[in-house]
Amino acid sequence: MSSESLNLFSFRGRIKILHLTWVAFFITFFAWFNHAPLLMAISKSLSLTPDQVKTLLILNVALTIPARVVIGMLTDKYGPRLTYSLLLAIGSVPCFIFALADNFMQAAIGRFLLGFIGAGFVVGIRMVSEWFPARQLGTAEGIYGGWGNFGSAAAAMSLPTIALFFGGDNGWRYAIGITGVIALVYSVIYYFSVTDTPKGSTYFKPKKIGAMEVTSSGDFVLLLIMKVPMYAALALLTWKLSSGVNLISSLAATLIYCGLGLLYLLDARKTYSINREIFTNPPAPVHRYKFKQVAVLNLLYFATFGSELAVVSMLPLFFSETFTLDPVKAGLLASAYAFMNLMSRPAGGLISDRWGRKPTLLILTAGLALGYFTMSLIDAEWPLYLAVAAAMACSFFVQAGEGAVFAVVPLIKRRLTGQIAGMTGAYGNVGAVFYLTVLSLVSYQTFFMVIGITALLGFTALLLLEEPEGQMAEVHPDGSVSMIDVA
Repeated sequence: MSSESLNLFSFRGRIKILHLTWVAFFITFFAWFNHAPLLMAISKSLSLTPDQVKTLLILNVALTIPARVVIGMLTDKYGPRLTYSLLLAIGSVPCFIFALADNFMQAAIGRFLLGFIGAGFVVGIRMVSEWFPARQLGTAEGIYGGWGNFGSAAAAMSLPTIALFFGGDNGWRYAIGITGVIALVYSVIYYFSVTDTPKGSTYFKPKKIGAMEVTSSGDFVLLLIMKVPMYAALALLTWKLSSGVNLISSLAATLIYCGLGLLYLLDARKTYSINREIFTNPPAPVHRYKFKQVAVLNLLYFATFGSELAVVSMLPLFFSETFTLDPVKAGLLASAYAFMNLMSRPAGGLISDRWGRKPTLLILTAGLALGYFTMSLIDAEWPLYLAVAAAMACSFFVQAGEGAVFAVVPLIKRRLTGQIAGMTGAYGNVGAVFYLTVLSLVSYQTFFMVIGITALLGFTALLLLEEPEGQMAEVHPDGSVSMIDVA
């Protein structure tokens, strides 16, 4: 690949696709976190209690858990161009629902449905992997993830000002409604501006849709085990909604628990149906991949992106309450955490490309654990500038770690990239639900401490990761086999 093709100021070929796709991701995060910097105004307008505010934070990330898995499957089957465009269009609707909410129940429904747009991230992972070679994939995925992730920081920096411009108690409604309009308009632009693959390339699809394919009986068991936390996170959310804010009755909660158990059994059955052949006719070694690679990445993304989602949601409130700041200033300072995405996530991917996937992840995971232990020490006695600096330093390791995780995801099995990205991405939301539930029960300081402890657990799991090397085999629709470089 020539140096010219790496010119990010270009708007041709693969660079054009990269720019258009990170903008799509940027808009999904801009819409998804449109509430965070406006929480104080929303709370006052709708007369929300502190528990109800924290419940909205949890609801915002709940639907994304199953949505990322489903969107990953749809992306592999129908291609990222169509999937991303439809997701943006459909995801604009909950923005309007939330903007028009008159009470907590309506706001809760809008926030829950907005979790759907958070699934957009996994679509772009597959799109970028189709356009960039393995040796530069970490850098490209890092740029996609980092610049797109900046959407949450852009929301924190701009939406309070937009709300003030419209003025009154309803200013926040206009600000949130505008994010929906932007998503709807860009869905059309994206559809007519991209293609799934470069001209002449094959878009490899999974043999079957409905569950992830694995290539050994041991991997099948591990897949079923790794599905459990996703259902457990939804059960945890149900518990919070029934016992914390009484949004649903105990009877309804019991029915949901039973429904989640039944869904898991049906999911397991479908997974077996998709993979039954491996028990009688295992695939040839060249077609196998190790699911433990996916499992380790899931756990790492639980700690990295899960903590980022949780911290981005609560940081404006944390700064406001800890240092007695007005909402606009608190939102601007808190945006520094997400602002780091612009360089941190691409840096994680770039370092991973240059120095190896596993060594990079080991260093970054240790750094983020130390970062959160440091943030757990922040209180009103700290100078404000030092608290912001600590948050930014911590966010570097968090977001660079995310970039390094998704430098590995597309190198496991090309035709399953959407599903692997979907499951890994869903674990980020599982982490967010877990961390935000912890936040609703403990102090800010304990909340940061818990994240640091789980990061250390992720570091331990990382020791099982194997450095991707060599090639992966993919089958064309005509039955011929291609070898794709992964190193």
